[in-house]
Formats: sequence, C-alpha cells, structure tokens
Amino acid sequence: MKLFSILVASSCLAAKAFGVTPVASRSKGLATPALINKSPLRQKNVADVSPLFRDPTITRGGAIPGLQAYSDALDKNPITMKALTSLVGWFLGDLLAQLFIAGGPVDYKRLATLSFFGFIYHGPSGHYFYNWLDKQIPGTDAVPVFTKVAIDQLFWCPVFMSVFFTYLGLVNGDSLATIGNKIKNDLLTACQGSWKVWPAVHLINFKFVSNKWRIPYINAVQIAFNMFLSLLGSKKSA
Repeated sequence: MKLFSILVASSCLAAKAFGVTPVASRSKGLATPALINKSPLRQKNVADVSPLFRDPTITRGGAIPGLQAYSDALDKNPITMKALTSLVGWFLGDLLAQLFIAGGPVDYKRLATLSFFGFIYHGPSGHYFYNWLDKQIPGTDAVPVFTKVAIDQLFWCPVFMSVFFTYLGLVNGDSLATIGNKIKNDLLTACQGSWKVWPAVHLINFKFVSNKWRIPYINAVQIAFNMFLSLLGSKKSA
C-alpha cells in the first residue's frame, strides 16, 4: 500500500512539473490520460512552451549558438565585424601552417603580423571591393557570375598579393628594392596558387552567397589558402 501511495504521489509531482492538470472523466469508459493530451511534448512549438528545451530568447542563432548575434553585428558594424573575421581567419591559417607544415615552433611575431594584416586590410578592403563589384555587376546568372570571378582573379588578385608582399616588407624593415624583388619573384607564384583554388570557390560565392556573408565565407575557405600564403610570404627574397 505504501509503495502504491509513493507511485501515485510521484506521478502527480511529475505531472505538475510538466504543467499537466488532471482532467476528470465524464464517461464510464476508460479516459485518455491527461498526461498524453496536455503534455507540452505533444504540442506544436515545444521550444516556446517547455522548459525542457532551450529558451529561444536566450540561445540565439538556432542550431548554431551565436550565429544570429553575429549576423546582427554584421548588419550594425559590417566593416568592424569583417575585419575581426579576417583577423581570426589569418590567425588560424598561419598558426596551422607553422604547427603542421613548418613543424614549429610558433613565430609569434609572424603570427601577429599576418593576423593584423587580415584585420587592417583583408576584411575592410574585401568589404568595399565586393560591395563595388556587386553594385556594378548585379545578378546571379552565368554571365555576371563568371564576369565577377574573372575580375576578382585577374584584377583584384594581383593587387591584393602586391599589397600583401609590400606590407610584409615594410613590417620587416625591407628596402623598397627588396620589396620590389619580392613582388617580381613571387607575385606570379601567388596568383597561380590562387587560380587553382579561388575560381571554383568564387563561382559558389557569387552564385549562392549574399553580399553580407562574402567575407565570412571567404575566410572559412581561406584558412587553408592562408597556410600557403603565410609560407610564401615568409620565404626570403633573393
């Protein structure tokens, strides 16, 4: 009898915890248990009504926590957020290159130099360039997409690489002649490396990715490409 009383009491407490109110049956037959009819687990939009699920007002971004907050920040401060995104992308790219390709130890000056380049130039310049490109060549059909890819790789890529080598030379205290030799010797190699990767990436970029998300998308791919650039940039010029 005591065991039965404990089971009944436990059931009542559990039902109360789930927000269930016992319903008296008006028929002589078997009544459908109230726990089945009223449980929040069987209702629509359970995430909004049940404490067993995440509170959507606290956890932002749905399946990826923080994604909505990041999206809002891109809307409010696009240049700053894209600069910070590029900082992270370049930081990870060089760190992985030093650890897994060069074999370490980590050169923290080089890591900081490349990370700062992502912050000060890659993110902001990409913001303005892709905004201009999308404004001048709107649309996601074949012609505008392939035109954008061609402009990006034949015009923007050499400019970007030249700025990259110049920045590294200035940070290292190299003379203008040394920087010029570096660009002369390695610019084509850098562009050729880009042409093996980025046309396919940008076909997806200009076809499916909105302008707002171009820099985050590029940085996600560029972590691997930055490993190549960090090694090329650290190579001593002849």
